[in-house]
Order: sequence, then structure tokens, then C-alpha cells
Amino acid sequence: MRAPRTTLRRGLAAAAALPLLAVAATACGYGSEAKDDDAKSNVSAGGKKLSADTVKIGYFPNLTHATALVGIQEGLIAKELGGTTVKPSTFNAGPSEIEALNAGSIDIGFIGPSPSINGYAKSKGQSLRIIGGSASGGVKLVVDPEKIKTLDDLKGKKIATPQLGNTQDVAFLNWISEKGWKVDAQSGKGDVSVVRSDNKVTPDAFKSGSLEGAWVPEPTASKLVAEGGKVLLDESTLWPDDKFVITNIIVSQKFLSEHPDVVDAVLRGTVNTNKWINANPDEAKASANSALEKLSGKALPADVLDPAWKSIQITDDPLAATLQAQADHAVKAGLLEKPDLKGIYDLKPLNKILEAEGQPAVADAGLGAE
Repeated sequence: MRAPRTTLRRGLAAAAALPLLAVAATACGYGSEAKDDDAKSNVSAGGKKLSADTVKIGYFPNLTHATALVGIQEGLIAKELGGTTVKPSTFNAGPSEIEALNAGSIDIGFIGPSPSINGYAKSKGQSLRIIGGSASGGVKLVVDPEKIKTLDDLKGKKIATPQLGNTQDVAFLNWISEKGWKVDAQSGKGDVSVVRSDNKVTPDAFKSGSLEGAWVPEPTASKLVAEGGKVLLDESTLWPDDKFVITNIIVSQKFLSEHPDVVDAVLRGTVNTNKWINANPDEAKASANSALEKLSGKALPADVLDPAWKSIQITDDPLAATLQAQADHAVKAGLLEKPDLKGIYDLKPLNKILEAEGQPAVADAGLGAE
């Protein structure tokens, strides 16, 4: 049964590049370095402390990380942690968040599929586990309707992706390949000119006419629409049941081993947050935008926020089969050596919580830890 859709779209950035190629990642970003954030209820008053004094949580200031934005803003995660304090930090790129996880600067993170895959593969399966899902969707192909009327019109045009090897770049290269067109993945040259453009500058480049379209996450896609662009393709339509992972929840294996009670509490908080978001989409949208304003200094305008919010689906399911497919697409494009993803998931804690909530278990697509 399909999980309820919430009104979202995304300020993306699941976008993170594939480290195995020394490709840097991007978030569609509101800042450039990790930043510690003050949250309204970082500790539950009077609660009993768990096995760790503090849990350090990393995420991006993007709508696709709404679980973290809302869960921390509304105190829904802290509520489950008793006297254990939440210490949030924000990042604008997947590799920097993975580095922070590996260094112990964060314990748990919200992050896109490409950096999850790369972090796991690069550490030979030792660094992290994916312990839950957070968001699906929120990626669109937006074009200049005066220059591009149909999908076939993309041939010969300049189309942006956020960065070489990032999640959207891989998806667009795979789509091009499925069309039977040829593009050199590294240079972006071929039947379509794939232009790697930071999400912060893509709207201006599109407005100036130097780009004729972009395969981008939210809210960049909605910003392009606000500049006169037209959505020609929603990536979700290319996936079974219109779902594909855009944000995962990861944890360092060391922290999971040493503090399983804290991990369980955070997961209870994210499950409760996702339930609240899906039940109260308008309030949740306002909460997420308020959090973005605090983190970036600027809220999203309604003509960007509203359509962006609608296109993101908040879900506990990590959609494991789509993670494997995204890895396969990167391998096919020549951007990634074939990774062994066996063991990347540990969904036992999440499934125990979902069972207690009377919800169905989520699957690991055969990629679970023993």
C-alpha cells in the first residue's frame, strides 16, 4: 500500500557525488561548511539519560531532509531521547557529512543515496549502516518551453545537473543512455551537453539563456519554473510505484554497536515525525520553512515552497531496491566501480518500531547486515 504523500518538493541535495571517482558532491545548498545548530527542544525536560550523553545528528538544510528539519524544530526527536541531548549540525555536501561521520563528529546522518553508497564502498563496508528512510522523489527535468517542446528535443541542448557523479547526474546519464543517445560521462559532451552547474547558480544561468534545461532536485526545480521553465519530466514516473530514495538515515557502525538504545530512540523520533508530517502537511511545511529560515537566513517564497513540498514523499521505507538500481546506473555510466553493498542496511531496529506501531516491515532488498 502506498504511503501517504505529503506536500513537498525539495531543496535538494541528496545530491552527493560518487567519491570512488574523487567526485565532489553538492547539496543544493544554503551554506558551505558543517554548522552546529541550536534547536528548540534539544533535550527532553526531566527525561532519563540513555547510554550516551549526546547524540550528534547531521543533515542538510533542504526540504528533502524534512524529517530532520521538522523533527528537530518541533522537538519530536528529542522527546524520545529523554535526558540525552541532540546536537544538530548541517552540511551542504554528502562527502563532508560522510567525513564527519567517519571522524565521529556526527553519529547519525540524513543523506542521499550516492554518498551512502560511496561511504560504504570506500570503507569496505566498515563505516556506516542505513537504518531507515526519510524521503522519496522531488527531482524534475525543467526546460525552456520556447526551445524544448518534447523529450526528443533535448538532443543537442545544454541541460544542467548539480555535479558530476551526483544522484541527479547519474539519473540523467542513465535516462540519456535509455534513449539510445551517447554522452561521455566525464566531459558531459555528446548528443546532449550535460552541464554540471551548482544548484545555487543554475536558476540565474537558466534565466540568462545559457542553459536550456536542468535535471535537478527541489527547490531548484521550482525556482526554474518560477523563472518561466516548464516541468517536462518528473523522475518519480521512471520508478516502480513512483518511488525512489532521495534521503536515507545512516549511523556509524561504532555508534550503533555502542549505543543501540540511542539509535532506537532517534528512530522512534523519526517515525513519529514522519507520521506527523504526513498527517499535518501544511503545518509541517511551515515548520520546515521556518527551520530553513533559521539555518539559511532566508525562507522559501510560496511560489517555490508550495510546489516543491508537494513533490516529495516522506517515508520510513528506505526503498532499498532503488538504492541498488542507482548504484547500477552509476556503474553503467562508468562513474563507479561495482560496489558490494551487502550489509549496507540494518533495518531490524526500525522494523521493531514499525511492528509496535502496527505498521508493515520495510525490506532491505537482500542487502541487510547479518
